[in-house]
Amino acid sequence: MSNRFKPFFRNFYAVTGFSFLMWMIFLDSNDLITRYRMSSKLRMLENEKEFYQNKIKEVQKDREELTTNKELLEKFAREKYLMKKPSEDIFVIQNN
Repeated sequence: MSNRFKPFFRNFYAVTGFSFLMWMIFLDSNDLITRYRMSSKLRMLENEKEFYQNKIKEVQKDREELTTNKELLEKFAREKYLMKKPSEDIFVIQNN
């Protein structure tokens, strides 16, 4: 080794600190790479949570409207579930 690094490796605290740092960066179960992956996954899940919370609010609003307005309920049933009155015929047009 070079003479420049010999005092560094003779110092117990420097070697111990360096070893601990290498262990925490590369070898530990919570190393930097794992922590980065976990934090990016957490951000992704938080974004999904926000998306689904907005969807829940929309569905609750639609549900409230459907339970209070009979005309809207009939329109919803006709469009979404293709329900009809006995004297009616339904034609479904699909855009390709």
